[in-house]
Amino acid sequence: MAEDTSSPMDEFCGSTFWNATETWWTNNPDFTPCFEQTVLVWTPCAFYWLFVIFDFYYLKASLDRNIPWNKLSVSKALVNLGLLVITALDLIMALIKKGGDSELPLYDLDVWGPIIKFATFLLIFIFIPLNRKYGVQTTGCQFLFWFLLTVLSIPRCRTEVRLDSNRQKIIDSQETEQHDFSWEEYQFASFFVFFTFSCIMLILNCFADGLPKQTKYQRGENEIPELSASFLNRITYQWFDSMALKGYRNPLEEKDLWDLRPQDSCSEVMPIFAHHWNQNVRKNYRSKARVEPKAQFSNGNVTFENPHGDKNGRKKGMASIMPPIYKSFGGVFLFGSLMKLFTDVLTFAQPQVLSLIISFVEAQEKDPQPEWKGIMYAVLLFILAAFQTFILGQYFHRMFIVGLRIRTALINAIYRKALRISNSTKKESTVGEIVNLMAVDAQRFMELTTYLNMIWSAPLQIALALYFLWQQLGPSVLAGLAVMIILIPVNGVIASRIKTYQIRQMKYKDERVKLMNEVLSGIKVLKLYAWEPSFEKQVLDIRDKEIATLRSTAYLNAGTSFLWSCAPFLVSLVTFATYVLTSEANQLTVEKVLVSIALFDLMKLPLTILPMLSVDIAETQVSVKRINKFLNSEELDPNSVLHDPSKPHPMSIENGEFSWGDEITLRNINIEVPKNSLVALVGTVGSGKSSVVQAFLGEMEKLAGVVNTVGKLAYVPQQAWIQNATVRDNILFGKPYDRKHYNKVIDACALRADIDILSAGDLTEIGEKGINLSGGQKQRISLARAVYSDADLYLLDDPLSAVDSHVGKHIFEEVIGPKGLLARKSRVLVTHGVTFLPQVSSIYVIKMGEISESGTFDQLVKNKGAFADFIIQHLQDGNEEEEELNQIKRQISSTGDVPELLGSVEKAIKLARTESLSDSISVTSADSLMGGGGSLRRRTKRQNSHDSVASAASLKKKQEVEGKLIETEKSQTGGVDFAVYKHYIKSVGIFLSVATLVLNFVFQAFQIGSNLWLTKWANDENVSNDTGLRDMYLGVYGAFGFGQVVANFFSSLAISLGCLECSRVLHQTLLYFNLRWPMELFDTTPLGRVVNRISKDIDTIDNVLPFNIRVVLGQAFMVLATIVVISLSTPIFLVVIVPIALLYYFAQRFYVATSRQLMRLESVSRSPIYSHFSETVTGASTIRAYNVGDRFIEESDAKVDKNQVCKYPSVIANRWLAIRLEMVGNLIILFASLFAVLGGQTNPGLVGLSVSYALQVTQTLNWLVRMTSDIETNIVSVERIKEYGETKQEAAWELEQDKSKPKNWPQEGRVEFQNFQVRYREGLDLVLRGVSFDIRGGEKVGIVGRTGAGKSSLTLALFRIIEAAGGRISIDGVDIASMGLHMLRSRLTIIPQDPVLFSGSLRVNLDPFEIKTDDEIWKALELSHLKSFVKSLAAGLNHEISEGGENLSVGQRQLVCLARALLRKTKVLVLDEATAAVDLETDDLIQKTIRTEFKECTVLTIAHRLNTILDSDKVIVLDKGQITEFASPTELLDNPKSAFYSMAKDANLV
Repeated sequence: MAEDTSSPMDEFCGSTFWNATETWWTNNPDFTPCFEQTVLVWTPCAFYWLFVIFDFYYLKASLDRNIPWNKLSVSKALVNLGLLVITALDLIMALIKKGGDSELPLYDLDVWGPIIKFATFLLIFIFIPLNRKYGVQTTGCQFLFWFLLTVLSIPRCRTEVRLDSNRQKIIDSQETEQHDFSWEEYQFASFFVFFTFSCIMLILNCFADGLPKQTKYQRGENEIPELSASFLNRITYQWFDSMALKGYRNPLEEKDLWDLRPQDSCSEVMPIFAHHWNQNVRKNYRSKARVEPKAQFSNGNVTFENPHGDKNGRKKGMASIMPPIYKSFGGVFLFGSLMKLFTDVLTFAQPQVLSLIISFVEAQEKDPQPEWKGIMYAVLLFILAAFQTFILGQYFHRMFIVGLRIRTALINAIYRKALRISNSTKKESTVGEIVNLMAVDAQRFMELTTYLNMIWSAPLQIALALYFLWQQLGPSVLAGLAVMIILIPVNGVIASRIKTYQIRQMKYKDERVKLMNEVLSGIKVLKLYAWEPSFEKQVLDIRDKEIATLRSTAYLNAGTSFLWSCAPFLVSLVTFATYVLTSEANQLTVEKVLVSIALFDLMKLPLTILPMLSVDIAETQVSVKRINKFLNSEELDPNSVLHDPSKPHPMSIENGEFSWGDEITLRNINIEVPKNSLVALVGTVGSGKSSVVQAFLGEMEKLAGVVNTVGKLAYVPQQAWIQNATVRDNILFGKPYDRKHYNKVIDACALRADIDILSAGDLTEIGEKGINLSGGQKQRISLARAVYSDADLYLLDDPLSAVDSHVGKHIFEEVIGPKGLLARKSRVLVTHGVTFLPQVSSIYVIKMGEISESGTFDQLVKNKGAFADFIIQHLQDGNEEEEELNQIKRQISSTGDVPELLGSVEKAIKLARTESLSDSISVTSADSLMGGGGSLRRRTKRQNSHDSVASAASLKKKQEVEGKLIETEKSQTGGVDFAVYKHYIKSVGIFLSVATLVLNFVFQAFQIGSNLWLTKWANDENVSNDTGLRDMYLGVYGAFGFGQVVANFFSSLAISLGCLECSRVLHQTLLYFNLRWPMELFDTTPLGRVVNRISKDIDTIDNVLPFNIRVVLGQAFMVLATIVVISLSTPIFLVVIVPIALLYYFAQRFYVATSRQLMRLESVSRSPIYSHFSETVTGASTIRAYNVGDRFIEESDAKVDKNQVCKYPSVIANRWLAIRLEMVGNLIILFASLFAVLGGQTNPGLVGLSVSYALQVTQTLNWLVRMTSDIETNIVSVERIKEYGETKQEAAWELEQDKSKPKNWPQEGRVEFQNFQVRYREGLDLVLRGVSFDIRGGEKVGIVGRTGAGKSSLTLALFRIIEAAGGRISIDGVDIASMGLHMLRSRLTIIPQDPVLFSGSLRVNLDPFEIKTDDEIWKALELSHLKSFVKSLAAGLNHEISEGGENLSVGQRQLVCLARALLRKTKVLVLDEATAAVDLETDDLIQKTIRTEFKECTVLTIAHRLNTILDSDKVIVLDKGQITEFASPTELLDNPKSAFYSMAKDANLV
């Protein structure tokens, strides 16, 4: 060894450090022993010392403590100890055997080598008990350290074995002198012990430690395996296998999901965010900051500070959510960014290795390189790809977690704020807008976090690509870059056009859905009038416009895909052309061509993403602004109401002035509510009674005065606030269930009868906003909630307004009054009723926001002040019952001389008499609803027994099932039938389907062709001296490209147009079948579900599916192309394809099954968050009054957590799949490159091409699976629409034989029923049981009977809305069952009970088919007393009517229905009398018109008031579906035994 060349490292080792001839330029490569003992050992050590900081961080962040010793940790400790011993021994042996007296010199390596190893092992050894103590179950750094150490020790194994065999040879050949090999032999033995131990440590580190004993949160049995998974298990996501398998076997349900990781739950995320938020808020105040502890969980509560601050703290500006977000979640995000940086760099290493492979193959002909180099390149390529796969997997995982946590934090912050916003803030935005903050804006953050790193990553990737391209092609790159940059604005222009079209399409879609919504809501009326065709046409007209818009979008989309497909090609064409044409010397080589193409491909993605990203960021900016505005808005002042127990009365206001945020609403308010007394607040509408109640609750802004309340509050608002829960939950309101108390409350609030009627008793679920309850029921439930809460103070804001008078009386006596349940409480009652006032302790009269007088009833009546006016005005409205008025009369006359009051009472009594007649007939008492006679006995029995707990579990179950209002929608599980795909393809049309496939095939053929042509060009030696040849190559290359672009354009167009045609056909059939449903289907299917088909599912078929299909076809052909190219260059590859394809297929099947179900569960669990939130916003004042805000916050947190439980696995499922698919892709890369290198290929072009195709395949495979699973998810829409097309239909609308009937049929209008029976639906009882009667033409017949007797069924049967179950109806002798429905319905006229109008002009509402002249319409309007009203409108007949006729009064709507009848004027008229909606005047008008105009017609009147039918020719009395009496009214009234007589007697008519 020549001394002068030695390096410091050589001296350190005492031997050569690096020898290139031994390592590189040889067929049998090996490292020098020095290199093996230094670099290969120190690299892992350095790595560990560098990253040990992470291990410390995990110790600190761990939520668990104390892992018990187990076999694993003991073995780790022992093996580690063994390593320490061996290393120490190495040092000692070196000091003994070398240096000093021995002839072996002691080098630095002999000392430092063991020391470095010893220190590292010691550090790891220290971590074993530390990790145990702090409950860390696995660490990545240690695993990686052992992995590196083991792998890098392998070369030394080989060296040691070789040296040993050499030594054996020497010993064998030695006869003469003895060599002392003891040091070498010791080294040999010590190394192999060391190596074995390292391997064992690596294996031990593949497993995670045991479960910790102490955890911060309770561990459920459903704990997520990730928490106890080892590092290896985590990076490969193997812990998810069990879920994937479960999901594959049968559809996942909620109980199969794992619990949330504690660190992602609200209870962990919130305190951190709240802490940083509060810091940020405090920074915004210049006032002395109070020193606050960290945001603590005080009994599980996070407190957020109010950024609006005290009135005096000067504010420096808005507190923004961004800094707290950075501080709370920035750490994880930064770590993710580091990973991203790392993968970006790795991406660009791939083209470099590719060029090495190409040059390796090129050299095969002239001077072949040793084979091991080729294999090394192939393996290197695989390792790079695999590294990238694992790191990217972790990167996305981390970003998703950050996104989820940000969303959790924002949703919770918004929720907590919503409970505290002041009324002026609430006025600024609707509930919908506030819910949107949560649903849209917080969601947007989550979607953005994954891509946010592209802000710096995309420019970096572009820069790197340009740098490497410059090295290949020099300045010519700029030409290609210019093309790319020019294409960006062109794309931008197209994108903005697409956006305008999308907005237009949304507009049409909304119009169409709105119209459909109305059609479905009023479907019964449409059927009765036979108006469906007109509305079907309207819907289809809007749909046509929508389709036209979509068609334009399709052309534009084809344009974009055309640009994007020609972009990479144009870029390479321009670049190569510039390169070869600028200088004769520039020649294309295979390496240049392929590496450049690979680099251009890498640039494509970041260039596409940047413009999209900027738009997303801008949108998120808007979201941030909106959330900031909301979180900074004003809150209620918690100190506006004092709770000072030293005050004499439990509730009082002294000199109060209050406002609703603008002008003063209440002034000089002085109210005292003594203990256990009842105080009434009265006054006219809008005088400020409710505001006083709100002032007690602290909901108003207090400008002056003192409000004091002592004790627990209960509050009954004017508009009852009902939660979407069972009746019982609504009453308990979070309190424990006490049966005796509960039953008492229910009876007192008169809820017993209502609960008995409900299908599942008090376990019946109430829809959102109490949709399936009447106003009175809601009010009583709201009252029951207050009574049950057993508070000290009661604020009752007009709780009796919505209930009937006799119920009101009951409630007052049983609950509110001096003998009621609340007699021992202090209560404030706002009331409009005069009846109860004599029984209250004191009355405050409020007028114009001030208290005008107060005192007891008698005092105020004597005063003759505002109170007396109030009573007089009240009596004139006349909505009191007769007996109650008598009571008041007695009370007033007892107070002495108040003649004018008594006068008005007398008048009111007279009015009440005339009114009550109309009511008595519509007695809807509980017993009639429960099925008449036998019910009374049953009810008394039930009342006796309901205290004994005889309700066995079976009954309860039955009740719960019955309590569900509507059959639940089937959530499709499992795969989708092939029939659905067939249906879809049929709808697209065979020609377009085939064309699409062919064009895609052609596109790929051209693409492969152009690439092969390029390599042929690059391989051609003669090009360099023949420019003509060069230009020929260039031209053909251009032609290939042109073919590619055209094929792509047309294939994308064919798909889009095909899918459009399909969605047009599907919508048409859906609409066609839907309008022809029998009425019973509309009754059992909720409106929302049908509308969902028409909006959401059609939208999916319009917009989502075409995109999915386009991508899938493109990617599938891409994969095929890859396989073809690789097999062309290395046919042996086909052998590997089969197992790889199987792997791929299984991953895809497992994933699709699991992921689809997870997505469904996630969307199902997401809506409760929002509905609970909007419920909270509407009921905020009630929640605050009862002081249950914390419980609601907990409920909201639980709902968010539950949504995360469904969301997190679906995020993981994505990663799980990505890792597996990319590994499949990486295997393709490995085999493609290995076969290329080993297969003795001599054409470098083909080899390079096959490897570069293989490099792209991972991305493609990934997309392909995602999109196929998307298609499977979205094709469900087609399935649902197909399912609606196969439902039951009503009878035909038109029949051939109808045409033979005369135009003016029925001429006489004779109607006869023969033994007619009918039921509403299969399986229900008969409603009419054998009804027979005969009505002659022109007779007027009244039909009476109590509720449920079958009056309406009679008319429905006449119109065949419900079909006969037996018997027949004939009109003019023709059986109505024998004709088309429209023939029948258009020849009868009905004035329905509830007037339904549709949005559109008045004219369309009267005559949708536009067959009548203006004169006819005006005539009808005149007769229906609407002429003057319509004349007064600016637009006259074209006056736009809003949805449901909202902009007309109820009376006017009723008159419009009359006008419709007058326009049709057929021989038979059915008049279904309106029950209560119509005022008496309108009613008289309608009756008059009918008597004059329909003199010649047969008129059937379903009567609710007897006086309207006393002059009819005949009366039919129905009871329980049978006719009990049929005769003229005079005849029946002469017979005192008849039922008609007793009804008339009840109505005071006889």
